[in-house]
Amino acid sequence: MQLQDKHAIVTGGGSGVGAAIATLFAEAGARVTVMGRREEPLRALAAQERISWQVCDVTDSEAVVSAFDAARAQNGTLDIVIANAGEAVSKPFVKMVSSDLDAALSVNLVGTFNCFKAALADMSTAGWGRLIAIASIAGLKGYPYVSGYCAAKHGVVGLTRGLAVELGKSGITVNAICPGFIETPMLERSIANIVSKTGKSQEEASNLLKSGNPQGRFIQPVEVAEAALWLCSEGARSVNGHALSVSGGEI
Repeated sequence: MQLQDKHAIVTGGGSGVGAAIATLFAEAGARVTVMGRREEPLRALAAQERISWQVCDVTDSEAVVSAFDAARAQNGTLDIVIANAGEAVSKPFVKMVSSDLDAALSVNLVGTFNCFKAALADMSTAGWGRLIAIASIAGLKGYPYVSGYCAAKHGVVGLTRGLAVELGKSGITVNAICPGFIETPMLERSIANIVSKTGKSQEEASNLLKSGNPQGRFIQPVEVAEAALWLCSEGARSVNGHALSVSGGEI
């Protein structure tokens, strides 16, 4: 069990990619604390062995510090943080207002900053740590109607690269994973939005989103989880400041 007794925090852990990461890391021997805004799915996931939970809104820096302290008291010092919490809202740029951009930056970029900041002291003391942001292919290229999300995820990639250089000699690596469209509840909402606004069928909307992936399919949550697990391995200790595209070759 390659992560035996490492303590990993996974935000946005109640469903989708976060739940897949939490499950895989627990199976790999880690003590996992999942965090999110809704208690019910966190409780359900924590029925698994080696998984516990804390309610936390990552946009609130004080709430993050409090939740991380509680996780630390329960499972020990922090070795791994996977900043997975995120949100995408589709809106044409001409209809956006400043609060739309604020919201995108708050959960996707500021939330990542808050979580990395709250864990750094433990990792610095230990001389080992893994900070992983679940960004997006939208952090590497542009997409229409989600310019705020693209800006936020580009910011996450920039934060990752800058911090990786700053911590280069510390034993801590900082990386981002940039998936394409993942088959999650967020994707289902995106497909429903396309259907309601364009009149396309669900299949047509789905195929439209798949068309950018050279493999012609959606990414599965476990694929992102496996990438995160590899980044925590000793074999990836020289992988630092990287934005790993998990997209079927889209970019």
